[in-house]
Amino acid sequence: MEKELSKEELDERVAVLRRFRTLLEQQRKKFQEYLNVLEKQQNSIEREDPEAIIAHAELEQQVVAGISNLQRVIAPINEMYNLSVKGSNLKEEKTVSDLKDELSNLQLKVLEQNNRNRAMLREHLTLIRKQLDNFRNPYRNNRSVYATKIAEGHLVAVEV
Repeated sequence: MEKELSKEELDERVAVLRRFRTLLEQQRKKFQEYLNVLEKQQNSIEREDPEAIIAHAELEQQVVAGISNLQRVIAPINEMYNLSVKGSNLKEEKTVSDLKDELSNLQLKVLEQNNRNRAMLREHLTLIRKQLDNFRNPYRNNRSVYATKIAEGHLVAVEV
């Protein structure tokens, strides 16, 4: 037999559920922003635009930091949600489980895009290294045209 919830307990559960849902929506927004940055970064890699790649990398670090900070807040709320709300028949619980599923899918997309970008950057760096290795400096063994030739001595005379 299920225990009847008091008005305060029900209000508390609803508040936890709403806060959790809000945080998950914020996290979804951050992951969507991260995915957009990664997609733009891919275009920059394809165009071989180093300034844009650097700008996207810096923006990526900021977004990841935001996601990390948000995750620190979500973790305790998730525990509270699991302890008090899950399994109850609140209307908003369905939206939370849908948000969690959508967030998981978005995280997978982010990881896939991140791996694609890393692979493209590795290939690009390998190509640049090969180009640098194949670069021949035509002036490497030549003396400067401005340097004067100085007579060099090869024998040393020693007097006693």
